[in-house]
Amino acid sequence: MTAPARRRTPAPTAPGDAHAAPGARIPGTASGADTPGGAPAAPAAPGGLAVDGLDVALDGTPVLSGVRLTVPGGSWLAVIGPNGAGKSTLLKAILGLVPYTGTVLVDGEPAHARTLRERARLIAYAPQTPSLPPDMTVFEYALLGRTPYLSYLGWESRADREIAAAVLDRLGLGPLARRRLGRLSGGERQRVVLARALTQQAPILLLDEPTTALDLGHQQQVLELVDRLRLADGLTVVTTLHDLSLAGQYADTVLLLSQGRSVASGPPAEVLTEASLAEHFGARVRVDAGPGGRPLVHLVRPEGDR
Repeated sequence: MTAPARRRTPAPTAPGDAHAAPGARIPGTASGADTPGGAPAAPAAPGGLAVDGLDVALDGTPVLSGVRLTVPGGSWLAVIGPNGAGKSTLLKAILGLVPYTGTVLVDGEPAHARTLRERARLIAYAPQTPSLPPDMTVFEYALLGRTPYLSYLGWESRADREIAAAVLDRLGLGPLARRRLGRLSGGERQRVVLARALTQQAPILLLDEPTTALDLGHQQQVLELVDRLRLADGLTVVTTLHDLSLAGQYADTVLLLSQGRSVASGPPAEVLTEASLAEHFGARVRVDAGPGGRPLVHLVRPEGDR
């Protein structure tokens, strides 16, 4: 596609928060030094991510406590857990959008030691409920992903515009470049949000419930697309997912959060067990082995309700 005429982009803001006011301060730099006295987080592989002893309290209420994870570069971690377990808060803490204590290593370096611009060049974020201005075009929204590379009140370069156009083409959105966001279908909106994140050209991609409100076909399309891009570009992917079968089918590893703590982590077949899901979700399920031995989770009605 040919890139539309250029426009001015606001100053760099928080990663994934392209609609914050120019020059806005991120509310979530680390509120303390790395965890003292504890074992340090394992060094992350190139493009990797490591979290150790992560605590988050919001309005004085503990939300996350002692969370630990390691995501090697190029792999896919699915974060699962019941409602209120802290899944979305975990992603926001990694980004620095909420205060935390503990260690977050991005590419082997403490995240809080990096500037906002540096962090945004390493981590792209697609929130669960992004703000999509209805009158903004698809191309204009995707171009916001170049914000971390611009100076204050700077203009996009030809290279920035070519990157955005190439990403839209790659996601099959080139013909929609001039369409306004308010006229998109649900599946198209999800791809546009992904396009904005990919235009950021960060090696780590955080996706908060990327299949929310999508039908089965669009869920599969979005996750297949993410996996193809991960394999082709070596992206490190962290997703939160409510659908446990999707987590089992796509992720390399699964982290189960419950009441703000990491209670299980490992290959999908080791985490998605009937006993564990009954304990932490309060649900009766059957887990079968799907293609490649990956787990498929089915709800089972209690005997008395049949």
